[in-house]
Amino acid sequence: MNARKQMRLPTGNDSDWRWQGVVARDPSADGKFFYSVKTTGVYCRPSCASRLAKRENVAFHKTQADAEAAGFRACKRCKPGKPSLSESQVALIANVCRQIEEAESSLSLATLARGARMSPYHFHRVFKTITGLTPKQYGVAHRAGRVRSQLTRGRTVTEAIFDAGFNSGGRFYETSHECLGMTPSAFRAGGENTNIWFAIGQSSLGPMLVAKSAKGVCAILLGADPESLVRDLQDQFPKANLLGGDKDFEKLVSKVVGLIEAPRTGVDLPLDIRGTAFQQRVWSALRKIPVGTTASYTDIARRIGSPKSVRAVAQACGANSIAVAIPCHRVVRTDGGLSGYRWGVERKRALLERETAAR
Repeated sequence: MNARKQMRLPTGNDSDWRWQGVVARDPSADGKFFYSVKTTGVYCRPSCASRLAKRENVAFHKTQADAEAAGFRACKRCKPGKPSLSESQVALIANVCRQIEEAESSLSLATLARGARMSPYHFHRVFKTITGLTPKQYGVAHRAGRVRSQLTRGRTVTEAIFDAGFNSGGRFYETSHECLGMTPSAFRAGGENTNIWFAIGQSSLGPMLVAKSAKGVCAILLGADPESLVRDLQDQFPKANLLGGDKDFEKLVSKVVGLIEAPRTGVDLPLDIRGTAFQQRVWSALRKIPVGTTASYTDIARRIGSPKSVRAVAQACGANSIAVAIPCHRVVRTDGGLSGYRWGVERKRALLERETAAR
C-alpha cells in the first residue's frame, strides 16, 4: 500500500479501517479518530509522521478527551490539539480564493502572497496544490465565469468583459480561448462557427461519445443510445459546427475506452475544461482521487477549503460533462452509498467495481 495514498474510511466500530488509516498516514482521516501508543504514552492524529508503532500497542479513541481520559498525552510532533498544517493551508487558501473573487480587478502574485504571509514561490506552489490552478488561472477562471453569465444574459461583449473585472478588452482576449473555448462573440452566439469534432465508440458500459475542440476533449458522454448522446452534445454546443472525427480521432476514442476497460493503465488526455472557478476547483480535486478509492462529497468540500459547500460540490459533480477523465463517479455519500450519477448509478457501480479490482 502506498504510504501516502488517501482512502475513504468507512463508518462503524471495527478498528481495521482505522489501522489502515494510520498505516497510510491518511490526512483525510484526521479528526475522525485519534490513536494512542501504549509504549510511548502519547496519542496522535492518523496522519502523524512518527515511526509506525506495532499494531498490538495501538488503541483508538473517538475524541482527544477520550485519549486523555485513558492516560495519554498529546504528541508533540503532530500536535493533535491544533489544526494540521494541511488544514491550516486549506483554510488560508480558501480565504485567498474569496479575496480573488471579491476583488474588482486582478491581484498580483506578490500582493496575494504577502497577504498569506508566504514567499511568492511557496504561495504559488501551495495554492496550485490545493486548488489545482495557479492564482492567475483561478482569477481568470472566476472572471471568465462572470463573463459567461453576463453574455448569456444578453449583455454586449464589451460590457461583459469590463463588468467581470478585466481591466481591458485586450487582456481578456489574450485568454478568451482558454476561458471560453472560443471567442466571446461566438460564445454569445451559442458556439456559432466553432468546430467540435466527435465520434461514437462502444464500451462495456454501452455507447460513448467523445468530442474534442481545438483545445482538447470537451465532452465524454455515456448513454443508452447514440442518438441521445448526439442530442446531448448539440444541447451543449447549440450553434457549433459538429464534425465527424477522422481515423486519427478514432485513436482518441480508443484511449477513452481504455479509461473504462483498463482504468489502472491511465491515460493523460488533453482536456478543454469549461466551468466556473468553483467547478474547476471541484473537478481538479476529483482528478486527484486515486484509482480504486473513493471520497465523499464532504471530503471534497473540505479539500477545496469550502466545508459548508457540500451541496455545491454535488452540483459541480453533476455538471461535469467529461465522464471518467474527470472521475465524478469516485464521489459517494458519507456512508459509502452510491448517490446519483449523471450517466446512471449502475454505470457508476460498474466503474467503481472495475477500478477496485484493478487496484
